[in-house]
Amino acid sequence: MTTDSRVWFITGATRGLGRAVTEAALAAGDQVIGAARDLTPLAELTARHPDTLVTLPLDVADRAAVSRTVDRAAATFGRLDVVLNNAGGLLLGMLEEATEEQIRRHFDVNFFGAVWVTQAVIPHLRTQGTGRLLQVTSMGSGGGVASVGCYAAGKSALDALSQSVAMELAPFGITVTIVQPGGYDTGLYTLGTTATDPDPAYDPLRAQLAELWSDDAGPAPDTAAPVILALAELPDPPLRLIVGSRSYDLVQQMEQARVEEYRAWEHLSRQAPG
Repeated sequence: MTTDSRVWFITGATRGLGRAVTEAALAAGDQVIGAARDLTPLAELTARHPDTLVTLPLDVADRAAVSRTVDRAAATFGRLDVVLNNAGGLLLGMLEEATEEQIRRHFDVNFFGAVWVTQAVIPHLRTQGTGRLLQVTSMGSGGGVASVGCYAAGKSALDALSQSVAMELAPFGITVTIVQPGGYDTGLYTLGTTATDPDPAYDPLRAQLAELWSDDAGPAPDTAAPVILALAELPDPPLRLIVGSRSYDLVQQMEQARVEEYRAWEHLSRQAPG
């Protein structure tokens, strides 16, 4: 270990972006505490890095468990330098099809889970007077698309909350960056997906979506990991960072379309004095 090594706390560390960043951080000489519900996929990696990788079981939806696990993580190497709030899943289906249990469970993981982790790490980072909090949302967190509305809603909520948290934590030397990755082959649409019971009334829309969406799962998440490591090293990191070249272009197109719609209806907006 060198004096420049960092300590990472990564949720959802067993697959996708969490796993890719875990491996990249270890390769860079950093120490990692990786958390996930099932740690089995990390067994081989732990065996290769017995001194620098510690794994902790965690369901981020359990607030009490999050608090205990973060305390253990902070004590493991004596500090936390970078927190990658990454754990999440996908609820796939039209809103009408989704059950209350599915919706609540989805938000318990994707939104409230991230909130519990954020709350739990703040006291440790504030005591240190330094730290990086990386909140993984999505390139689509600025709007919704049919059949993935709950996913977009949870990520949008985390995006908005994280912007507020960034302002709250700046006086303590803690930086917050909202990480907005695009379509990487993270397993989100397979291992990380809960599907609704499809209603035949939406079959035509599902067929349209199938034509719009590519079968390409996207690039491997390890191609995004160097960007996350570079972000963690920036002395003055941005509040938001789109991760992915194609995703950057798509987000710019979405933002432009929103501005154009605002302008198209400016005459109606200005009829109200507020």
